[in-house]
Amino acid sequence: MPAPKDLLENAFRTRLNEPGVPLGTWLMSGTSSTAEAMGHAGFDWLLVDLEHVPLDEKETLAVLQAIAGTNACPIARLAANDPILFKRALDLGAKTVMVPFVDSAAAARQAVSYAKYPPEGIRGFAAVHRASGYGTASEYAKRANDSVFTIIQLETPQAVAALEDIASVPGVDALFLGPGDLSANMGHIGNIAHPDVKAVIANVAKRCQAIGKPCGIVGPTPEMVSEFIELGYSFVAVASDMGMMMRQATAFIGAIRPAIAKKFESSVY
Repeated sequence: MPAPKDLLENAFRTRLNEPGVPLGTWLMSGTSSTAEAMGHAGFDWLLVDLEHVPLDEKETLAVLQAIAGTNACPIARLAANDPILFKRALDLGAKTVMVPFVDSAAAARQAVSYAKYPPEGIRGFAAVHRASGYGTASEYAKRANDSVFTIIQLETPQAVAALEDIASVPGVDALFLGPGDLSANMGHIGNIAHPDVKAVIANVAKRCQAIGKPCGIVGPTPEMVSEFIELGYSFVAVASDMGMMMRQATAFIGAIRPAIAKKFESSVY
């Protein structure tokens, strides 16, 4: 009989400590079947976006369960730095969480406190939920604080300026630069390739390497993400499930439309 799965092992932390750069993508479709497909496609991690995707808790549970059948690690990006949202996501079994719009060390300390049980934090305790194997993981309460992996997202110039202070907060396991919101907050909305934004992206990678703090980033194309890897980012994401689907769909349509037009070419009025 195989040994039972260790529900407290954080596979993303393990993968991040192994050689290589874990590759992920954003899940914007909000469907469990697409999440499962992306996991089987070979991504190392998948971002369950609870900030911009209209997912309720039952739908989030279904997405997490679908990913669990693949080799991908789920990361739950919360809608806000809020204790209720932490509690819900962690009880559902998301061991790795990403917190958006953290601009200061004080906000980072709040996030860490929301992710951990007392005395280290203020996470509300329940014994029977998916994260604890519905009560079968006997050491859940004892080990949960060490199991959770907290990623703080930097999305403003203020957050970038406070990078070292934020990174030094105990319990902040990694940082993640959000280039979309960063570009918007720098006055270049929708243009993450603007020279000013690219300079900040390079600067953040250099500073994170200097202090030994893992930092991730997302980009829209393989070419741009490859540049981020060269800069030294520790984990990266490319596009999203919906983005990839729409690009391929429009490419197929563009390739086929000329054949349709040619078939119906005629000089007859």
